[in-house]
Amino acid sequence: MAQKKVILVEDEVKLARFVELELKYEGYEVTVCHDGRDGMTLISQGDFDMILLDLMLPGLTGIEICRRVRKTSNVPIIMLTAKDEVIDKVAGLDSGADDYLTKPFAIEELLARMRVAFKHCEDSVTKKVLLQVQDMEIDTEKRMVTVGGKSVELTKKEYELLLYLVQNKNIVLTREQILNEVWGYSYIGETNVVDVYVRYLRAKIDEAFQKKFIHTIRGVGYYVKEE
Repeated sequence: MAQKKVILVEDEVKLARFVELELKYEGYEVTVCHDGRDGMTLISQGDFDMILLDLMLPGLTGIEICRRVRKTSNVPIIMLTAKDEVIDKVAGLDSGADDYLTKPFAIEELLARMRVAFKHCEDSVTKKVLLQVQDMEIDTEKRMVTVGGKSVELTKKEYELLLYLVQNKNIVLTREQILNEVWGYSYIGETNVVDVYVRYLRAKIDEAFQKKFIHTIRGVGYYVKEE
């Protein structure tokens, strides 16, 4: 199996060197950059299998890099940052990141998150189907959502959350289940990031089309109902 190519854009030189050595030991081919603009140039010129991205970078922020990358690529992106507020996590994920890891972190956790992100990416390529609930359709090959034939613009995480709910329609999913599946790891701590994204989906689908797709079981979780 060919080495997976990873780019690490991180301005903390010592941390970057430590992560670089650990990833190389695990068999990854690693490119390191300490500046946001230089990192964006390398990303646009290279063919990387994953991007590890600090949130606060000189030259260009990790959020802006993520947004630019998502215009042309679905390459897995994991944010590495000292910021641990929910609003910062949501901003990172909403810009298109697949995962979010707060410093300081154990290298074993980063490696686990990377494996999960790679698996999600591979699964999205192999599972190409058309899903339907009422008059909402999800084309997983094109990653397109329509309601009544009208296209709905979703961010990467909004799409993944909706897809998981629809794949398990009529089944009540707990916040922990959703975090584990959509965010890709067992999550310990606040779970309100799920509530935030459910609100986003309801605004773009339920409220926009005046239909009830996403239901709440108070104190338990959420589900999509097939009428």
